[in-house]
Amino acid sequence: MSHDGLVRVDRARLWTRPPDPPPLLGAAVSVATARWCAAWADGLITVNADLEHLRRLIDAYRAAGGRGQLHLQVHVSWAPEEAQAEAIAHEQWRSNVFPPPVCWDIDSVEIFDAVSQDVPIERVRQIVQISSDLGRHTAQLAAYAELGFDEIALHHVGQAQDDWIEIFGAKVLPQLRQTFRRHPMKLATTFEPH
Repeated sequence: MSHDGLVRVDRARLWTRPPDPPPLLGAAVSVATARWCAAWADGLITVNADLEHLRRLIDAYRAAGGRGQLHLQVHVSWAPEEAQAEAIAHEQWRSNVFPPPVCWDIDSVEIFDAVSQDVPIERVRQIVQISSDLGRHTAQLAAYAELGFDEIALHHVGQAQDDWIEIFGAKVLPQLRQTFRRHPMKLATTFEPH
């Protein structure tokens, strides 16, 4: 296939095709977009939000004929002390609280830093699950799974990943697996460099 646009491609061909094409997931954070994705997507992916909003999003997708698996990325901040978990989330994720079109129009790190300087921790809590309490994290993840998500990807927003991976692997994931033995939910961790 050839293409002449932002990127020029001359007779490209993928020689090592998988036996089955990978599923094409529709990404949605609004009910309207989830409904639209149902017409063409092989599954749906979204990010953590209020449980009622996620329920409406899933219902809209399924009611419009949406098929396939449901995927969720959950932003978390954990540390042994609550103040430390809050500090990590605020330092690393406070610039991610702005909805479109604001976030689309900010064109530099310096401006993001300036406009997010006074973002309160309560606002960050709306998009990041912040707690030093592993039981609280477990309960929140269980609530997401009960909505019907087939795969949940955990994204610790902090830069120090080792302690978080170790403690969630030892304490949180085993409890979730025990709770959901009948529902084969997958849990994964993601690392996004900051």
